[in-house]
Amino acid sequence: MLPEYYDFQVRSRIVAGPGTASSFGNELERFKAERAFIVTDEVVRGLGFLDRIEESLTAAGLETAGVFDEVPPNSEFGVVMRGAEACREAGGDLLVAVGGGSVLDTAKGMNIVLSLGGEIADYQGFGLINEPLGPLVAVPTTAGTGSEVTGYSVIRDEATESKQTLVSPYLASDLAVLDPELTLSMPPGLTASTGLDALSHAVEAYLSTNWRPVSDALALHASRLIAEWLPRAVESGDDIEARYWMLTAACEAGMAFSSAMVGCVHAMAHAVGGLYEVPHGLANAILLAPGMEYNLPVAEGRLADLARAFGLEPTGDASRDARAAVDFVRGFVARVGLPTRLREAGVPEEGLERIAEAACVDAAVYTNPREATPEELLEVLKKAY
Repeated sequence: MLPEYYDFQVRSRIVAGPGTASSFGNELERFKAERAFIVTDEVVRGLGFLDRIEESLTAAGLETAGVFDEVPPNSEFGVVMRGAEACREAGGDLLVAVGGGSVLDTAKGMNIVLSLGGEIADYQGFGLINEPLGPLVAVPTTAGTGSEVTGYSVIRDEATESKQTLVSPYLASDLAVLDPELTLSMPPGLTASTGLDALSHAVEAYLSTNWRPVSDALALHASRLIAEWLPRAVESGDDIEARYWMLTAACEAGMAFSSAMVGCVHAMAHAVGGLYEVPHGLANAILLAPGMEYNLPVAEGRLADLARAFGLEPTGDASRDARAAVDFVRGFVARVGLPTRLREAGVPEEGLERIAEAACVDAAVYTNPREATPEELLEVLKKAY
């Protein structure tokens, strides 16, 4: 099957390798900036990573205007607005985000407000950000979201208790710095949940109705890397090789889904996170195999491709191979030590219907290969409960 038309764009320049967090100063000259403003969280700041970032800033002749470290695990609109105001008061003209997906998405939101004005709530959805924003450097400290290269920012609207998605190619960072040394401190649970977040991006990008040949290549390679290297990263946190390949896989999966988009797994995970504040990676981990199983009737061939990417021996029967891919993911989640049931994440059974309804109006569901109704997703959620 040939796509009638496709486009693919990567805005971010990517530099990668151990030690790059201390040595990317030569990349900053093109921004013509003078005062960098760092966005992070208390945990990352406490780990001393900002010292490495400031080495790069100093080498480039930049002053550190300030640090905003109030980003929570699930960022919110109010946090974005406070961060933007702090940067404005400090006179920052270059945003440097250092942290996991919540930090990176917060910095993207701040960049919108600082560049275009207004409230972050004004920019929910598609097509509302149509011009370049201020310069943004993204330094991920987890190997999961791929947010450093995506045109998405997912932030919780505390007023409606829902995750809101802001979409524009201009949201992607101008420079992504992938330093596996910054991921060595991740504990096993966080390593596993962020790794499954990356795998959900790769799998859903490959199954998406909006697939492209380029995104397919990235999604399959990312899936292969995660299947091979995530268990090692969980078991041996100081394995720099495993950390390097996981950071690479997360970035590849980010590029894949930024173009192809995702599906019902993310739609349900957004609802779970918005309503019950379950970390996004954990929600995706629990829902990935059930979501793949839901898509089995319409996506056997693509699921069979994923089975091969996971390293499974092909049987010559697409149906069996597709089922093997689902079973692999279900076992893989347990293998890396994560819960496999929504009840284990604190989601109440009486909340499943509300989750299904919210998922069916989430933008992610529209590129799912199988049309989803609230009734059908409720059945998926019950199986995952």
